[in-house]
Amino acid sequence: MRGLFLAVFALLIVAGDSGRYVPQLIANASSVLTPSNQRSDSLQVEGERLASDGDNANSELQHSAESSSTFEALHNTNYDAEHDALALLWLAAKQGSEDAQNRLLVEFERAHNAGFKATDYIDEATATYFLEKLVNLENADAAWLLYQILGEEGASQRFMRLAALGEVAEAQLAFAMSTDSPEKREKWLVRAASQNYLPAQAALADWYLLHGQQQLAKPLLAATATLDMQSAFKYARLLWDEGEFSEAKQHFSFAAKKGHLQAEKALEAINLYTPYSIEQALKQSPSFNWESEEKCLQRIQPFATSLATIMRAHSLYNSFNSDKRLQNLSICLAPPIWLKSDVLSCDPDYKNAGILGCSITPLASIAKKQKFSHAVVVAEQGKANVQNGVMYLDISDAYSVFLHELAHFAGFADEYPIGKGMANRLCDEDGISDFAPPNLIVDSEYWYAPHETVENWLEIDPATIIARAKTCTVLGENSYKPSRRITFMEHHDSGVIPPLYLVLWQQQLEKQNAQRPISMNFFQAFHNSGNQKEAAHWLAEYEAFTGGK
Repeated sequence: MRGLFLAVFALLIVAGDSGRYVPQLIANASSVLTPSNQRSDSLQVEGERLASDGDNANSELQHSAESSSTFEALHNTNYDAEHDALALLWLAAKQGSEDAQNRLLVEFERAHNAGFKATDYIDEATATYFLEKLVNLENADAAWLLYQILGEEGASQRFMRLAALGEVAEAQLAFAMSTDSPEKREKWLVRAASQNYLPAQAALADWYLLHGQQQLAKPLLAATATLDMQSAFKYARLLWDEGEFSEAKQHFSFAAKKGHLQAEKALEAINLYTPYSIEQALKQSPSFNWESEEKCLQRIQPFATSLATIMRAHSLYNSFNSDKRLQNLSICLAPPIWLKSDVLSCDPDYKNAGILGCSITPLASIAKKQKFSHAVVVAEQGKANVQNGVMYLDISDAYSVFLHELAHFAGFADEYPIGKGMANRLCDEDGISDFAPPNLIVDSEYWYAPHETVENWLEIDPATIIARAKTCTVLGENSYKPSRRITFMEHHDSGVIPPLYLVLWQQQLEKQNAQRPISMNFFQAFHNSGNQKEAAHWLAEYEAFTGGK
């Protein structure tokens, strides 16, 4: 605060110099503010500038002498010479000198970047005082620096807007990101990016990608791809999707060398897998060697349809194989098969159901060859779910989501509140007996239903505690689970898999008639499309799997 007082007092003292010769004001200030080892050179340059003005040299030298006298008087006072110098620069700036304004900005930015050290002659109050004066001169750079010093909460939005209007790219980017208006955000991103400001170009590319405008994003990413690893990765993905595989690999490699983990995973997936058509998959994809029937009671084949989805599928495959909790379950997961993007037609709102789904009949021929009983399809976007032996996931779904849906393959019920439609089918004595989930019971007239489920829990672990579940909350009905803990069937991301659930899981795998394999899905699809020959084949496959007729 003392610094601010001195700066204001210095202004009062030098006010008589307000009409003095501007170059001399700057020269006097610079002689103080310039480090001693650079001072002689700068004074020589200033002298040459004064001498070069020609006809007014004598008059200017007179002004110079007078200004020097004033400056010497300031030097001989008890006030800091640096604050006197700031006052002189402000007098020059007020008279329209851009050099003086720029020199003030340099000094204040230096102090700000250094954190306004106690040993510095410029404190935050002093910088704020002079910057507000520069803002009144409509100096956009001063407005942006003042906004940075005061922070988002302390600064007026006016400072950011003035800096943005003054073509300060950093301010334009900040102004764009501060507005909730899509139109204004895009407008200011475009203005900032047009100044070749790298962060703005990257942000505008992200904006275009978010809105599905890949072709507008592409030139921006191309401009930044060699400078920024994130842009290189995104540009590589665009190139890959357009079939420019060789160039895409180069940019993936660049990003990976810079430490981009997703780029490393992309290269790993590209080296391990090849996108196939159905015909190529039948001829070239390796057949997985399913182990004995006892070991592989569920034979699961993952599929992906893009580079992003094969990366996710590969990650899920690795996570499953390293998950020691599941090592005793009779589940076998084959390496994923990468299909070309035109093989499967997927929709995040499949059949207007609000969930992810695909037309899976193209997979039937692969299923005949590979002999899998269940499939996982990883698509770009949509809500995860299981439908008749097919699990649908998108690229954002974590391994915990995969585990939750995997339990649905074995007939486990959700323990969070389910929708009313499903609750009407499950949450009464008759309905739950039809579904017979291994982890859920409801109230009955005399005890619980199904009573066989309760007896099984107690036979496995006589100390089992029957706790309230949330499954049937929507109907106001009670439901129960065999654990007080929040399990993975309630919260996939934070829930646990209790030991009892693993026993129940294996029991379900051994009851093949309790499962819905993909053969039922194929049967329904071909039957509905009128292909009764294929429908008959898959019905027979379903009956063979479940032991029916």
